[in-house]
Amino acid sequence: MTVSRRNFLGGVAAGLGYLKVGSEVDLFAQGQGAPGRSRPPMDEYDSIAHLSSNENCWGPPETVLKAMNQSFKYAMRYGYPGGDVVGEVAKLHGVKQENILLTAGSGEVLDVVGTTFLMGGKKVLGVEPSYSSVYQHATTIKSSAIKLPLGKDYRQSIPAIIKAANDHAAELGLVYLCNPNNPTGVIVTKEEVKQLLDGIPKDMPVLIDEAYHHFVDDPKYATSTPYVIEGRPVIIARTFSKIAALAAMRIGYAVAPAELIQKMRPYSMGSVNVAARFGAVAALKDTAGQAEIKKRTIALRKKTTAELEAHGYETIPSETNFFMVAIGREIQPVIQEFMQKKVAVGRPFPPMTKHMRVSIGTEDEMARFVTAFKEIFPAKTRTTAGV
Repeated sequence: MTVSRRNFLGGVAAGLGYLKVGSEVDLFAQGQGAPGRSRPPMDEYDSIAHLSSNENCWGPPETVLKAMNQSFKYAMRYGYPGGDVVGEVAKLHGVKQENILLTAGSGEVLDVVGTTFLMGGKKVLGVEPSYSSVYQHATTIKSSAIKLPLGKDYRQSIPAIIKAANDHAAELGLVYLCNPNNPTGVIVTKEEVKQLLDGIPKDMPVLIDEAYHHFVDDPKYATSTPYVIEGRPVIIARTFSKIAALAAMRIGYAVAPAELIQKMRPYSMGSVNVAARFGAVAALKDTAGQAEIKKRTIALRKKTTAELEAHGYETIPSETNFFMVAIGREIQPVIQEFMQKKVAVGRPFPPMTKHMRVSIGTEDEMARFVTAFKEIFPAKTRTTAGV
């Protein structure tokens, strides 16, 4: 079993000594826990500022909690009303139910897509760093990845991806695009997505991970779900783990042409629980609440990055509920230093191992982070900042 995006222990467990966190794991942030590994005691866990796994720190609203509570009357049943979550998701995107695959978080989407299209040694094409679950899964099915570097501006080079897709067309099973990208928080514009789809072989599947879609403010960005309606071989991965704050409930979905969904379905576990289904339906209706979460998140992200910039440390402009800051040191020891101050920050993302990914937490958590940052990293003057 691979460890996927919404596995939220990551740096938390590393500092506590429960797990070894390396460049290939983002524990809990995408789904399955680590078999045989213990979890921290509740009190110890609750004392930590959780800024490592890009979660919605404010939690589900009352309407969602109420819906999940109502679902418990079906806890003893196998066949139960599911709140019509697939129907509601299809309605949201203007597609048919046959275009939706419900999964245990979007991490399962990434694994299912990999299993479906990378069998027989086919490769996945993407960039590095990006969310690496797809690449890791490829290795488990005896496949591999062609990974292109980000540009100096931390953007994904669409011309380079197009060239590689055409040069290696016979070897590839799919192209992977995380948009906005994790860990950088940088978008691929809607024009660039069109350029990509028009420039690669027409029958080549493209997996677009939109886990952080809801946080984007840049008008140059757009969801790629309309390409599914056009019938292009595009698979969109979405999750309820981020803006909807249902990370521990494990629910996400794929939007894709019906023929691709049919190919993928045999590899899906089909194990989304009743509480997650009811909660997801309520979350889809919570547009006002999610708008407020987005507003608070962006405000805290801007405030925090401004404080770090004033302290002399460059941050990468982000369109998500996290950001990266250049720390000038290897990140792994720094994770431990922050954990000693009960602040969990993101894992290493090779080759950007001298950057730190920081999720947006509550006002109190971000204040604790900034205090810890200033204790660990000395202020830089204009002279030292260039060193």
